[in-house]
Amino acid sequence: MNRAELADFLRRGRARLTPSDVGLTPGTRRRTPGLRREEVAQLAGMSVDYYTRLEQSRGPRPSRQMLTALGRALRLTDVEQDHLFHLAGEEPPRRETASAHVRPGLLLILDRLHDTPAQVVNDCGEVLAQNTMAKALVGDVMSRPPRERNLLRLFFLDPAARTLFPPEDWAPHARAHVSTLRAVAAARPDDPEPAALVAELRAASEEFARLWDEHEVSQRNRATKRFLHPLVGLLELDCEVMVSHQHHHLLVVHSARPGTEAYERLALLRVVGLQDMSPSKA
Repeated sequence: MNRAELADFLRRGRARLTPSDVGLTPGTRRRTPGLRREEVAQLAGMSVDYYTRLEQSRGPRPSRQMLTALGRALRLTDVEQDHLFHLAGEEPPRRETASAHVRPGLLLILDRLHDTPAQVVNDCGEVLAQNTMAKALVGDVMSRPPRERNLLRLFFLDPAARTLFPPEDWAPHARAHVSTLRAVAAARPDDPEPAALVAELRAASEEFARLWDEHEVSQRNRATKRFLHPLVGLLELDCEVMVSHQHHHLLVVHSARPGTEAYERLALLRVVGLQDMSPSKA
């Protein structure tokens, strides 16, 4: 691990960004250009002290998960992300599988969606990034341990995950999850991620195993989804899925039609903001 080079790379990456680049409010009394250390730490989900020590060449060796989070917070390109891993003495992530590194352009779109819930997931259901409205709607999934960020694993193995939806919608959601995963697994037969997820869910969930054996195949696209939010009630939202084929990433956006009750409730959710409630798993 090259601590001095890593510290310099982090400082320079932080200096080239502005708060508006990452969806933050600029605020006042900003004496130096770029992001503050606490802002990078917030975006990466780490303590300010830990990040400060990295910039001062005295921090411990970051984990691969932490390096991915730092790359996402600093909006690094694939090449820059690989360089970050090399400086920390780690092999960069493989590109032929579904990468956890979200492209800066995709994150920029996510940051600009201030008034509608949006999140980036990979095609196996792993949540990779959320905007503030998505956290307000479904909970702060990114704050959970890595294994608890997969939407399919949570839907089939954690009963609390389904409370976000009306009970009559559970069966269609389950069928859609399974048929989409079957298409992903078939498209990437040499990738261990979808195969391992299928094996785990077949062993742990009778419902998943039954639906898997039906051999239905589908693709994620637009749909209407209903959410039972604990503060604003039932929300019927249009779901649009935009695909980034290079890294098997999906930008999932939920919106409400103007003039509908859902539109008013979504506007109320923007005012209420992110509350201290159990993270959901939509």
